[in-house]
Amino acid sequence: MRYGIIGTGNMGSMLTHALISSGAVNEEHVTIYNRTKDKAEKLQEVFNGLTVAEDIAEAAANSDIVFICVKPHHYKDVIQNFVPTPSQCIVSITSPVSVQELEKVLNCQIVRIVPSITNRAHAGVSLFTFGERVESTYRAELLDTFSKFSKPIEVDEENIRVASDIVSCGPAFIGFLLQNMIEAAQTVGGISKDQGTQLVEEMIIGLGTLLDKKIFSLPELIEKVTVKGGVTGEGLVALEENIDDTFITMFQATHYKHYRDKLSINL
Repeated sequence: MRYGIIGTGNMGSMLTHALISSGAVNEEHVTIYNRTKDKAEKLQEVFNGLTVAEDIAEAAANSDIVFICVKPHHYKDVIQNFVPTPSQCIVSITSPVSVQELEKVLNCQIVRIVPSITNRAHAGVSLFTFGERVESTYRAELLDTFSKFSKPIEVDEENIRVASDIVSCGPAFIGFLLQNMIEAAQTVGGISKDQGTQLVEEMIIGLGTLLDKKIFSLPELIEKVTVKGGVTGEGLVALEENIDDTFITMFQATHYKHYRDKLSINL
């Protein structure tokens, strides 16, 4: 099938890289469009076989599956610039724009897929929500395509925000916490930032490998590392006493932003 990607910012570019570098899609079957053409042409320098469209209508006309990779408040501008056919499939990658909302204004097949930056490394999860009109051919095509560089998981509409927080926003949240860990190690232990960063990065890679190979679950990992009366236990007590409602507050903030985004969208 032919793929179109409208918007080549952070996520649109990541998706283009993941689709082609994983071998899931032939670059000659990909058409991209970006309002600032230079960004699209930079991707074409990496993948010479893909096509850079002059406008949204051209990108859509060249594609069976069209990914809309723009900010929620730009969706209306995008969908006003082309009329999809019932045989085409439109894919939204943002959580505030629901499948049901798009089905009301577009007479075609609708899917929402929320990717993760981890997909760039052919890893992590992609979140799927299928519309009622999606044919089995497109369902199978998209699930198979994304399985080449992620683990596709279907989620209900009411869970999309919290699932996106974990899968899509999660790498940034965890990255922020790890940066704080490195800075604290430098302050308390005197280790250089460069060496602290190296140790933390290798620790995270090792942790991910343990989980990927299902050697331990998270609770088992904590238990195995925590020796009774040892250093890890003292550190965990300190974390428990200071973490308070950090993650509850974080999820509340993202849910409130999601709510405000939905109110601002007028398709």
